[in-house]
Amino acid sequence: MKLFKTRKSAGLMASPYIAWAIIFIVVPLCMVFYYGLTNSDGAFTLDNIATIIKPGYLKALKRSIILAIISTLVCFLLSYPLGMILASMKLKKNAYIVTLFILPMWMNFLLRTLTWMTLLEGKGVINTVLEFMHLPTLNIINTNSAIVLGMVYNFLPFMILPIYNALNRIDENVINAARDLGAGTVQTFLRITLPLSMPGILSGITMVFIPALTTFAISTMLGGSKILLIGNIIEQEFTQLYDWHLGSGLSIVLMIFIILNMIIENLSDNGGNN
Repeated sequence: MKLFKTRKSAGLMASPYIAWAIIFIVVPLCMVFYYGLTNSDGAFTLDNIATIIKPGYLKALKRSIILAIISTLVCFLLSYPLGMILASMKLKKNAYIVTLFILPMWMNFLLRTLTWMTLLEGKGVINTVLEFMHLPTLNIINTNSAIVLGMVYNFLPFMILPIYNALNRIDENVINAARDLGAGTVQTFLRITLPLSMPGILSGITMVFIPALTTFAISTMLGGSKILLIGNIIEQEFTQLYDWHLGSGLSIVLMIFIILNMIIENLSDNGGNN
């Protein structure tokens, strides 16, 4: 009887969260699938999803995937060494340093991206300084490089924190035991540190790749609306062309890629644990 009451009270406490999930997650997803799998007459169709194979849409999807992969790779290459440095420092010191990486996230996402527009534009801050120093100016605004830079800047903390947490949880006694048994620095890293930090790496990859793949604000602001990603096309279908059916169909395609990414990472994680 007591167990029943405990479960009942737990269910009552969880009911607001369940209601929130139904209203803001389940219902919108159902709407996306309804519009994506029907035409303007309400009849079932796969044409909205099949539109992705058209050259313009397929090109945008490929560009989105490539830029998301590059951004994720750059974030990883920057985050892992930093995570190792922070994990090797004392708690009192690295707590402040970790906070410095979180601070930019307190600023509005659009304002952070707008700042990079001011820095990178032709007569921006960076080029003004370079001209003053009689150095060649940069011309990367409205290019793929600018979009990748914006993605890395905005999503880097999402890679740093999980990698740092994973590295920080590794028992130093395990590292010391490997060294006592004759393992060198490289061997210890490849066989101990890297495998044990893999959950943090996979979590960071997911947290960076998914928003990088779906973003449209960064490419609009730093790409000058000249470089269209799949997120830009979906956003235009909803807000400019008012074609909710095609926009939802393309969103379903994007969700498929995201789900495949998560499945592959889960399989990789399970394989590493085994």
